[in-house]
Amino acid sequence: MKNKKNYIIKCKILDPKIGTKFSIPKYATNGSSGLDLVACINKNIDLIPMKSILISTGIAIYIADTSITGIIVPRSGLGHEKGIILGNTVGLIDSDYQGELMISVLNRTNKKFLIFPGMRIAQIIFVPIFKPTFKIVKTFKEKTDRCINGFGHTGTK
Repeated sequence: MKNKKNYIIKCKILDPKIGTKFSIPKYATNGSSGLDLVACINKNIDLIPMKSILISTGIAIYIADTSITGIIVPRSGLGHEKGIILGNTVGLIDSDYQGELMISVLNRTNKKFLIFPGMRIAQIIFVPIFKPTFKIVKTFKEKTDRCINGFGHTGTK
């Protein structure tokens, strides 16, 4: 299925290394959902176990369409194979935020992890946002099969 609308996200380069020494955010393959974000740093960083740091991306974006948001997510290989995830699990980029994109990186292992300049450290995806309004009610007239059953109520098998 092709996008019916061509979305444009404005990207401002804040560090001259982006686009020269390091790549501008791009999709790794035609099927990629996320654009890779790189560590825009000057020297290697040893991320010590169980610590998080903020890493510069060297860019800012502007999402003019208020019905879209950017979500920064970890790279699956770094998370699964190396134990490197985002310190805030995901980063939500509101449409009106125009500051530098920073990546909170957490080393959840017991070994140091080397972050090198230009390393693909996270990815950003863009998704639609629905902004419903709340209607305050005293009870729900509709009943679902689940109703109020919570955590783990369906079991594991």
